[in-house]
Amino acid sequence: MSQQVAEVDTLFLHEEGERFRVAVENDGQRVLHGVLELKETSAGPRPARLRVKHGSSEEPRSPDQFVDIARRAARIRISEQTSKRGRDRVREMLDGYQLEAKVVRTCRYCASSGEYSPITSETAIRADDEDICPDCAMAELERELSYHGDVTGSAQDRLEELLLEVQDLDRITNLLAGELDPDLTKFDEISATVEEVDPVPTSDLSLHPGVQTKLESRFDSLLPVQSLAVENGATEGQDQLVVSATATGKTLVGEMAGIDRVLNGKGKMLFLVPLVALANQKYEDFQEEYGDIVDVTLRVGSSRIAGDDNRFDPGADVIVGTYEGVDHALRTGKDLGTIGTVVIDEVHTLGEGERGHRLDGLISRLKHYCSVERTAAQLRDGRAGPHEYGDTQWIYLSATVGNAGQLAQQLHAQLIEFEERPVPIERHVTFADSYDKTDIEDKLVKRAFDTKSSKGYRGQTIIFTNSRRRCHEISRKLQYDSAPYHAGLDNGRRKRVEQQFADQELAAVVTTAALAAGVDFPASQVVFDSLAMGIEWLSVQEFHQMLGRAGRPDYHDKGTVYLLVEPDCSYHNSQEMTEDEVAFKLLKGEMESVRTVYDEGAAVEETLANLVVAGSRAKALNGRMIGDVPTKHAIGKLLEYEFIDGLEPTALGRAVCRHFLSPTESFLLLDHIRKGKDPYDIVAELALREEEE
Repeated sequence: MSQQVAEVDTLFLHEEGERFRVAVENDGQRVLHGVLELKETSAGPRPARLRVKHGSSEEPRSPDQFVDIARRAARIRISEQTSKRGRDRVREMLDGYQLEAKVVRTCRYCASSGEYSPITSETAIRADDEDICPDCAMAELERELSYHGDVTGSAQDRLEELLLEVQDLDRITNLLAGELDPDLTKFDEISATVEEVDPVPTSDLSLHPGVQTKLESRFDSLLPVQSLAVENGATEGQDQLVVSATATGKTLVGEMAGIDRVLNGKGKMLFLVPLVALANQKYEDFQEEYGDIVDVTLRVGSSRIAGDDNRFDPGADVIVGTYEGVDHALRTGKDLGTIGTVVIDEVHTLGEGERGHRLDGLISRLKHYCSVERTAAQLRDGRAGPHEYGDTQWIYLSATVGNAGQLAQQLHAQLIEFEERPVPIERHVTFADSYDKTDIEDKLVKRAFDTKSSKGYRGQTIIFTNSRRRCHEISRKLQYDSAPYHAGLDNGRRKRVEQQFADQELAAVVTTAALAAGVDFPASQVVFDSLAMGIEWLSVQEFHQMLGRAGRPDYHDKGTVYLLVEPDCSYHNSQEMTEDEVAFKLLKGEMESVRTVYDEGAAVEETLANLVVAGSRAKALNGRMIGDVPTKHAIGKLLEYEFIDGLEPTALGRAVCRHFLSPTESFLLLDHIRKGKDPYDIVAELALREEEE
């Protein structure tokens, strides 16, 4: 025994009932672990029995061996958790051998297992109203995580960082249970930033009196991004890619340029958006703002089978439409008249799956249409156009993208890039099972609505989720007034919701992630019920656009964003990542570059559409598209599928093109028709197949 502990750095004692756990350390390693019992003598307390632990067994040793160890120890320490009576007994016993001991703050978990683990105010972590060491706290956290499913490495790393920061295990486990302590859930803060841009007074714009008067009545001066665009020729016909965060006013750039050109007889304006709901909203906005000076019409593709022509007037001054709605008009040979300005909102859609290649194709076909139509008009008038696409002005609007310069070059547009965040945004993360999320959302909505900003506005919330059904489910469970808001609602109902929210009659709206681009509510708080859009995880681009809806400078002092994350959750078996992994990827991720990628199906679809619209010039249309289209291969497939004969679309090819069908869908449809299936069953099967994909 004495040989085993010839060198003793620390002798540590910790009370355990009427006994004392003993640990001996050398060079930070435990070399002996035992249990000491004391006895009362006429000289005071003395060692009575020493048992040295070996695994689960105890080996009795002479009490004198404890005295020998104590005399060899460089220091003797007693745990702070030892009672006053216990401390007094140990000290009186040691006094009999002229030895001294100090009381130290230690981890009780370690002390109870015979480990000496001193802690300080910098390292102590609170747990069950006592202090423990970081290692034990981490072990307890891991045990807690095991009850909440398989939390991924990224989420666990963040929780461990938080544990060391706040030094309170209970607060971390409360976080896992959906508690909403803002000091704990806060991930980071995006500071408010303002670039120094001299504002352009609206009185200096020199636009057509019709639009000039309206702008002057609404604004004294333009916002920074608008000022930059005007200074660089937006109102003088310059093609531009305007890149700026959500709610910085870039939409007005397209409106100013387009309405001015309409009123000056330079052709009509097209304002294009990706979704029907956004087109409806923008149509209403144009009617309200400019309906007394220009005719406004709506062109949307309400389904793949038929466009919505009820309100469409091809002779109107301003056509607001969806990408698909206007593309359908081109594919079916409709005359859109002379187009003076094309504004394409959300142009970063070029980087999104199916929508990306369709927008790429639409831009190419629309430029072809503008060129042909403008050339015909110029020949009639005896004029010559200034460039390849006649004198149509192209304005592309986008939230922040990773390759703005490259995208501007590909679009042959001048880049106007502006980085500003008018108010700071706090980003928070909390963990919750799916059945707990609505309770947390209810608390967040209440907390926001019960708080007023320094500008006198109540806090209001946008909750983003991944399905229309879930929108209604959440809205029903919120105790404060709220409403679902999605593309399945009729336009009148959406307008009522917008007005109620503007009048602060609603504490929250619950909407689908797919509508993030066009939800224009003055919200102080954004809550992510889900990090998926349908069955696809959000991209960093989409996530930033959605969180950018939190906080308006004229209403709020700051914006607040909450991610409600379900560990080990995915919404479809095609999703390789889990929600907790996605959460930290989005929070830490860099903005993606916008690139349009063509697989065989996309190449076939766009090449066919270009052949239908441009005939033998389709190759040139393919060549001007942003993505790399394998034209020869696509034409070979079109011939094989009998969608074309030579370079002329067949009746089958025109039908496929008209209804935006992929080759796979086309052949499935044909097979069902030939088998005599009921048309409604065919449509239902196609819809089901699309949902499954």
